[in-house]
Amino acid sequence: MEEFHVLELEGKLNRMNLQIKKITKENFIKFGQLISTKDIKSKEINQNTTNSFYDLADIEIYGKNLQPRINIFKAKKRNFPLTINMLENHPYSSQTFIPLQQTTFIVVVAPISKIPDINLIEAFIISPEEGINFKSKVWHFPLIATEDSNFLTIDKKDSINNLDIYDFKNNDKIILDYE
Repeated sequence: MEEFHVLELEGKLNRMNLQIKKITKENFIKFGQLISTKDIKSKEINQNTTNSFYDLADIEIYGKNLQPRINIFKAKKRNFPLTINMLENHPYSSQTFIPLQQTTFIVVVAPISKIPDINLIEAFIISPEEGINFKSKVWHFPLIATEDSNFLTIDKKDSINNLDIYDFKNNDKIILDYE
């Protein structure tokens, strides 16, 4: 069973509307990596029948058990406008999301810090055939699927103490809209 820590923030946000940006490798770099084959040189392998794209993400695993795990998440389509009232992070591993269907998805993130800075929260839309890898300790909202879809995920196998949850206080919330 996963253990987690609940963190609290002091101060007031009340309500903020968040704009969704198109993700690029450059605007996402402080949160992790955009996983994409666009503009990446490939290597032909298997008697020139396959193009291989290497080292697309930095998988991080820390702590005692250094084994990664590969999972499939069956994500349900989110309803919008979506209220963002919490964030989470994984202090002992990165977390990778790669859609297994031709679908877009959205990530809401805040930079690495002890407590997330609400004023630095950003939202990105990820195109079909692309995925993301969050650096360890990056604050993020749980997976936001724009339609029912499956995602291949990679994180730490031993997940004890690998989940911190920050709940917004004082009725603070961020509203995310998507059409």
